[in-house]
Amino acid sequence: MGPKDWEDDPLQNADYAKYPFLNDVSEFIRRSHFDFEEFDRPEMKDIVDEAAKRIEIEVDGKVYPDLDRFQKEVWTFLASLMMVKSLGIESIIRKYALFEAMRAENFLADDLKKIKDQNKIHLLLLKVFEELFKVKIKADHDDMRFYKVHVTDYLKRSSHFHEQEWKLINRMVNDGYVFLDAEETVRLFRNELSALIYDRVKAMSIASLPTSIKVKVEELRNSLAPRYEYRTYAVTEYPPCVKHALEVMGRGENLPHSARVMLATYMLAIGKQTDEVVELFKNAPDFNEKITRYQVEHLAGTKGSRVKYSVPSCEKLRNENLCFATEDCAGIINPVQFGRWKRQ
Repeated sequence: MGPKDWEDDPLQNADYAKYPFLNDVSEFIRRSHFDFEEFDRPEMKDIVDEAAKRIEIEVDGKVYPDLDRFQKEVWTFLASLMMVKSLGIESIIRKYALFEAMRAENFLADDLKKIKDQNKIHLLLLKVFEELFKVKIKADHDDMRFYKVHVTDYLKRSSHFHEQEWKLINRMVNDGYVFLDAEETVRLFRNELSALIYDRVKAMSIASLPTSIKVKVEELRNSLAPRYEYRTYAVTEYPPCVKHALEVMGRGENLPHSARVMLATYMLAIGKQTDEVVELFKNAPDFNEKITRYQVEHLAGTKGSRVKYSVPSCEKLRNENLCFATEDCAGIINPVQFGRWKRQ
């Protein structure tokens, strides 16, 4: 049995397997009357093991690559939600949610490029974008490579991106719609999908854990907690913009790219070493040590162009909504000047 009983649904179980967070899949779970204790059955061992493996891969900053048959995907996803919920480590929940969103993003971009059945495309757009996010995405019938999103919906989401290609002036716009290719369409909604999965975890209520899940949770706690429990930072002597960035990182949330550049260049400017700066970003859900280290070294002028980057000015930070000035900021034009009068 799949998520639907009626025969005219052009989406098949293989399609639903890629998107276990869809409302139809939740309805399938409800109607199946699945008891959590069933995870203790011997034939469910592979699913419980796979759920733990999935979590380990995703909190390590990688997209879980495997895709199995519908029911196995549904129960693996459900078991992984239970494990992450029971772990209760905020940074792990956020990493898991982000990389589950990125996994679905890969599947969805691929489907939007390859599916030729107009009814199937329409239903996929309905199930993912309209039902989950209350946004209508339309396929461009003149050119199947593109999808259309209303300007207001686009601006609401693209405002979080600081790369130039997401600026409205750099997009193709016609008759009130912005045209995007498949990858851009799904990328636009990554943060919302990540938030949806995060909310599913937080909203779960589990009266008691099956023994098999409990054992895996303890194994995961022993292996992951030392690496992923929050790191706290002393922030009282930093300028408000830097303090705010550190507080966001301390909650395990993602910073926009421009805020990361500000934080890294500031820390380098006040004499922090590369290792210390890299350590600051370890709470980020999308943290990748190799990439972060290269980026910090690039900003420090020890890699890439060999030009050391300056700390962005207060004016630039204001323009990018990264300024959180207080009265102690009076008279400064760059964050590195903050507090100097106190040290004189």
